[in-house]
Amino acid sequence: MLMVSELESIAATLSLPDIGKLLAEARLLQRKYLDSEALAKYEQVLDEDAKNYEALWQAAVLSVRIGTRYTDETRRSAYFTSAGQYAYRAFVAKSDGGEANYAVALSLANQATLLRARGRLLMYKEMQPYVFRAVARRPDWADTWQLLGRWHYRVDHYNVLERVYSELILGGMPGGASSTKAVDALKRAHELDPKRIQFCYDLARVYQNQRQFDEAITVLVDSQKLEPVTGEELEVSRRCRNLLQQLARQKRGRNEVE
Repeated sequence: MLMVSELESIAATLSLPDIGKLLAEARLLQRKYLDSEALAKYEQVLDEDAKNYEALWQAAVLSVRIGTRYTDETRRSAYFTSAGQYAYRAFVAKSDGGEANYAVALSLANQATLLRARGRLLMYKEMQPYVFRAVARRPDWADTWQLLGRWHYRVDHYNVLERVYSELILGGMPGGASSTKAVDALKRAHELDPKRIQFCYDLARVYQNQRQFDEAITVLVDSQKLEPVTGEELEVSRRCRNLLQQLARQKRGRNEVE
């Protein structure tokens, strides 16, 4: 007669192929840009294995991605809250995992967009160790560098009130942020994945704000060679084109003055 522990072991073994199949199906749906369907598959995995690391961090990232598409704040908040829950569960499952740390940092950054000044500043302070660990653990992953670049730039551009509040109420500014590091991080993201048009736009915007106009134009010219696949990419491509036209006009004006 089989013991209870043996029965559980057999059941777990039998379910492994199903979990593998579900994960494979989820990855395929992601490659087809079917994010909601992919999220549902990862959630099926978690119904079978609540601590599955890949399903947890992927569910967090997909929840953020889907949430950003909603203009309704209630729906955005619901997805971002779910993202945070999945991300922290992934972190508990593997605290040194680059993906888990990225998922936590990403969820915090997006939750910050729904908060007032105090909550927003607190989120950026809290996400610092996660985004730094994400890059340290997964330096080969462009997304970690993009998020690090955004963090550096946002914190380095706190206004006076945000800086004072951080110093007096939050125990100090997040350390080490700089626009130069933002450029370096976003350049690295672009180098690792030059076909991601969002990376082009982020890098060009930082170059523009740093008054490195020629560098911004070069990146934007490259962006127009990329073929948008999703609706989001089409919108980013339009923004890149508009920014390129704006910077080109400004450059012509400077040349005429000279």
